[in-house]
Amino acid sequence: MPALFNEEALKAQAIAARSYVLSRDPLGGSFKITSTINDQIYLSKDEMIEKWQDEYPKYYEKIKKLVNETKGLVVKKKGKVLKTFYFSMSNGYTENSLTVFGDDTIKSVESVFETEDLNNFKVITEFSTEEIISKLKIESKVLNISNININETNHVDNLKVNNIIFSGIEFRKLLNLRSTDFTIEEGLGGYKIITRGYGHGVGMSQYGANEMAKKGYNYEEILKHYYGDIKIEHL
Repeated sequence: MPALFNEEALKAQAIAARSYVLSRDPLGGSFKITSTINDQIYLSKDEMIEKWQDEYPKYYEKIKKLVNETKGLVVKKKGKVLKTFYFSMSNGYTENSLTVFGDDTIKSVESVFETEDLNNFKVITEFSTEEIISKLKIESKVLNISNININETNHVDNLKVNNIIFSGIEFRKLLNLRSTDFTIEEGLGGYKIITRGYGHGVGMSQYGANEMAKKGYNYEEILKHYYGDIKIEHL
């Protein structure tokens, strides 16, 4: 989450990040979190200095203060630390965790303050026909995309490419799209794919959290909006 975001959004992020780690390793054993999309992206001190330059002291102290203010707080559901998935930006709705990750702990909610006014909410990416065929590993020189099924959160459930059914998640991954909310426009020799939002869509939207914070919501209200029937408790 960008360090310039609202303090209440950053507090929500600190609690979500802490909860995610502890849901994976509740006893504090030898489990290691890697700085990849498989766990949580984070920056080392040197990387912070390189990224923030002259702003480093201000941003570091800001984040340190907010982490300390939420020290020991975690999100719990049914007495257990919740695996608090989060992502960058929604399309106006979050996704069900059952759809994306196969567990039924987090339900879809509206994220009404995220609109096309946000930078990079809507992104157009162009592909040649050959690129899509190659990325999808289709054994054909002809491409026919059809039967695009949209779910109630405006994300693509599945679609048909030639005679192969791809889930929206598979299609997004293979083409490295920003989200599974996409529309496809065929043009001369290729396609335009328009995405809305950014990320897997489950749990807290970071940009949505920031927009809520700007409207006056506090970190507890933000977390309860995105994660549902939860408790925020000290360890």
